[in-house]
Amino acid sequence: MKRFLRFLRRVRADDAGSPMIELAFAAPFIAFLVMGTIEFGMIMFVTILLEGGLRDAARFGITGMEPAGQTRMERIIDIIGERTLGLVDLSAADLQVLVYPSFSGVGKGEDFVDGNGNGTYDPGETFTDANSNGTWDADMGVGGAGVGGQVVLYKINYNWPLLTPLLDYVIGTNGTFKIGASIAVQNEPFK
Repeated sequence: MKRFLRFLRRVRADDAGSPMIELAFAAPFIAFLVMGTIEFGMIMFVTILLEGGLRDAARFGITGMEPAGQTRMERIIDIIGERTLGLVDLSAADLQVLVYPSFSGVGKGEDFVDGNGNGTYDPGETFTDANSNGTWDADMGVGGAGVGGQVVLYKINYNWPLLTPLLDYVIGTNGTFKIGASIAVQNEPFK
């Protein structure tokens, strides 16, 4: 018994192994913090690239220029792809380029007469067909880059795949983080 007590006193007095034990407790938290910092950095970086790419595409779109061998919309998409450095898969992104009659109409639905007073459009109610498609729309924007003087909304949403599955529980949804950007501009008066 005395030997065992001496052994316990020696183990208690010996602190040579304590840094390893402390590291074992702290390492998971440090690793999670480092992974989170890298993930947030990537999300912010891609968001800035996406916003810049959309801004540059809109700057090109307002000119009305059509490059040889490409449509204006194809060039707009190419500009966004170039500016995002291949980090955004544009085939998986939701890119919308919509034309509106004015800035006040951006993102708004077509006007209608609310016959039953429920606050929503119901089939059969009278409406103003602002985009001339024959049906009432919750967003009156018409697809395309527009003509001279028209207001155009450039909008993109992308589900960024998270690099670390652990962060899905904190910031993600099904392994992704939704990133978006939009800009509304008025085209130059071109023909």
